[in-house]
Amino acid sequence: MSEPGLDLRSRAEEDLRAIRHAMEGSSRFTSVSGAGEIAVGATALAAAALAARLGTATGWLTVWLVEAAIATTLALIAAARKARGAGSSLRSLPARRFALSLAPPIVAGAALTPVLFQAGLLDVLTGMWMLLYGAGVVTGGAFSVRPVPLAGVALMLAGAAALALPELGRDAWMAAGFGGVHLALGFVLLRRYGG
Repeated sequence: MSEPGLDLRSRAEEDLRAIRHAMEGSSRFTSVSGAGEIAVGATALAAAALAARLGTATGWLTVWLVEAAIATTLALIAAARKARGAGSSLRSLPARRFALSLAPPIVAGAALTPVLFQAGLLDVLTGMWMLLYGAGVVTGGAFSVRPVPLAGVALMLAGAAALALPELGRDAWMAAGFGGVHLALGFVLLRRYGG
């Protein structure tokens, strides 16, 4: 026969574990959508194919700026749907932390883009975009599920490789980084994190 104090203590410890688990779950941004990431990866592959055919630097930049707008829109719509389905919102504290951590590297990339473009450094621009976006995904991903910051690291590695090996072609690197990494992340999120 067990003592009543041990049962109470054991139940209290179990309750604390449940509370801790609930708090950890509520502090993570889990609305990164696998389907949305797959869509983003697919549009990046299409953009890389289109940009590779263009003969002008301005046309190349235009394709990638349009792709950035499309990808952002797709990711936000998919994340909002996933959040709603989970009874959450993109205005939740974890979502705001994710966005605030992602934003500074994105703003830095936006500020450096015209400078590098005007200097004709498109290969540097390619690597810089992936490095800074990847850094944002790593920092924002600190508030998300584990595959998100790992995808950020992969993007940073692709950016560094693009800078080290520009002869492989900027659109090939963009396809690998923005296309391949988003596709891989999307499939992992679909299989293991509820879409």
